[in-house]
Amino acid sequence: MQLSGIPDPDLLIRTGGEQRVSNFLLWNLAYSELWFCDTLWPDFRDKDLDLAVEYFAQRQRRYGHTGEQLEVAKC
Repeated sequence: MQLSGIPDPDLLIRTGGEQRVSNFLLWNLAYSELWFCDTLWPDFRDKDLDLAVEYFAQRQRRYGHTGEQLEVAKC
């Protein structure tokens, strides 16, 4: 495991319109949010990153739990 000292990513941004990860960090992406955009990498700008971060901020991070289980844990 060459990435053993590096934390798993919270967000994977896939550019170029492809909606697959192609065996890229499959185990590391287990609890990551995936965001796909049609913008090609050389054209990826701040506005594209802002959209990805906005999407990420709206997600409910459950780490394998259901939304109901999270609500019970908050109490």
